[in-house]
Amino acid sequence: MPNFLNGLDTDIRAAIIAQLRNLWTHGSTALEGNSLTLGETAFVIEEGLTVSGKPLKDHEEVVGHARGIDMVYDMVNRMGDITESDLFNLHQAVQTSVIYDVYKPIGHWKKEPNGTYIIDGDKQVFFEYAKPDDVLCLMNKWLDLLNTLIRSCHGRDDALTAYASLHMAFVWIHPFFDGNGRMARLVANVPVLKSGFPPIMIPKQDRRDYLLCLSRYSLNVGSPDSQSTVLPMNEYLIQFREFCNKSWKESLDLVDEAKRIQRERKGLSVV
Repeated sequence: MPNFLNGLDTDIRAAIIAQLRNLWTHGSTALEGNSLTLGETAFVIEEGLTVSGKPLKDHEEVVGHARGIDMVYDMVNRMGDITESDLFNLHQAVQTSVIYDVYKPIGHWKKEPNGTYIIDGDKQVFFEYAKPDDVLCLMNKWLDLLNTLIRSCHGRDDALTAYASLHMAFVWIHPFFDGNGRMARLVANVPVLKSGFPPIMIPKQDRRDYLLCLSRYSLNVGSPDSQSTVLPMNEYLIQFREFCNKSWKESLDLVDEAKRIQRERKGLSVV
């Protein structure tokens, strides 16, 4: 159980866990184009029912993401390092497609190159993520970074830096054929939760600024290969850290409110 839940009665604890799960799932899937509202997301997760008129794919995405959150909490609660198998299992939860494609594996590193168009001023630039042959080496470095940061996080600043660094590096590498954004927003929170804080969640309304942060970083450092440092430092990584700090406010405020309710229930003065 993450430390931010300490001292809360069972019902308050359950409520805050559900609130965070719903917001985290809604925000992360909405960033990728999911059409379910926050209320609909909560309904699908909690009731296991569908919303009329909404695509089945959107329902499956939120259920898969919620399952991924449970897996992240399991990683936080257990001893030992996070492994490649943990990432593969998490990817299987997030990617809900029932159609098997050998060139688009679920629960394994990508087998084909992938890239994206990025707007750079008045022109469009094609940015290529790590080549499939370089992914294993890069992700071994990324896992080393993850486990090092988990062990070295001792406060809020450390947790924020760990999240921003792991998130940016994961998206820059893009090790899977699909689902990389949702994966990054999940697994980068492991050191945050291990440090006793609620998750950092990127609000859907900040999608443009979020994508701009990621794009500027990638264009500045260039495409990764097996010889690359897993996290080249530049000013855009610092800017992304500040963006993540602002995004953190919603979950921190939810926990503060839960603790206020707990104090009132105990008859303590509310500061």
